[in-house]
Amino acid sequence: MCEFYLEEIPTTLSPGEALLPHLDVAYNLARWLTRNDHDAEDVVQESYLRALKSFGRFHGSNARPWLLKIVRNTCYTWLRRNRSQQSMEEFDQTILSKESDLPDPETSAVAKSQQQQVAQALNNLPAEFREVLVLREFEELSYKEIADVAGVPVGTVMSRLARARKKLRASILSEHFTGLALESTVVSARSTWSKTQLAVD
Repeated sequence: MCEFYLEEIPTTLSPGEALLPHLDVAYNLARWLTRNDHDAEDVVQESYLRALKSFGRFHGSNARPWLLKIVRNTCYTWLRRNRSQQSMEEFDQTILSKESDLPDPETSAVAKSQQQQVAQALNNLPAEFREVLVLREFEELSYKEIADVAGVPVGTVMSRLARARKKLRASILSEHFTGLALESTVVSARSTWSKTQLAVD
């Protein structure tokens, strides 16, 4: 059974008040880890059922790290049960197929190509690196929150982030990536991702 980090201050929130505001974040994490839209929906549904059953054990005012830990553990359980290679095509197209707000088609095409390279490079990272990058760069969790989600010390989170960024940069450069700096492109990809988030039915 998964162990969850519990905050010391008793919660006065209902399950809906505590959990529903974090639905998109939970789905995003599941989507990046499973790399499949439908599987992410199943994982989030199962995670919320687990969270509801375990809600009496939650104490605090911020359920996001607690919930994301459940989502993370549920994802890894799913991945262990489904080790076959996942097709990335549908996932990549869903993330990056929306029209950009950039001013002209040529610039938009360049930016989309860069975002696709970042997304592909991120997808190719090991899960432990992918999750910390998604939580930090896309969801903007603190190091402490990521440590709570992953169940590792803050120092390990910082080390994994440094290694993940290095691997991501090397992967992109190996594909002859040119143009915007990596950091700017990750921010651009984050913006595109946030515009294409899908609500879980």
